[in-house]
Amino acid sequence: MDKNDHTPIRLDYLLKPGYIYMSDNQPISISTVVGSSVAVCLFDRKQKIGGMNHFQFPETNEREKATAIYGNVATLTLIKMMLSNGSKNSHIEAQIFGGAYNPEVSNMNVGINNIRTARKILSSKKIKIISEDVGGEMGRKIIFNTATFEIAVLKVKTLRRSDWYPYQNDR
Repeated sequence: MDKNDHTPIRLDYLLKPGYIYMSDNQPISISTVVGSSVAVCLFDRKQKIGGMNHFQFPETNEREKATAIYGNVATLTLIKMMLSNGSKNSHIEAQIFGGAYNPEVSNMNVGINNIRTARKILSSKKIKIISEDVGGEMGRKIIFNTATFEIAVLKVKTLRRSDWYPYQNDR
């Protein structure tokens, strides 16, 4: 799909924490809301596919706990999903969002470790990080257009239920 192609996006998908979603050559808008958690968006310009993960904790080495709430699991799984759909590491580009730290909410800065995990894994797989909006004290709503790899970032001081709009009900 060409960046000038004005084909409407067919679907909005809300990505909740601990989940991964990848498009299948269909234009999709994936959105999520992150605070200390991190979202990694991957895109292959040749295959015209993209995906996003949303993880809350940096990593686990315990096999029985290995789910997508951990950055090492979520990011490696998203990469494997891209590769299994015909992508090559050299064609994949990444953007990283989140990892905020608000000392009023928590004593621990989990966000910085989430950011480090994402960077480390992408670097080890030789996937180029073309953009980041990470750290700070503000939460972010991320909206990823998989047709163009354009991403909108809306920053909020406090994550509110309305930041999940229009997704009022469980999907």
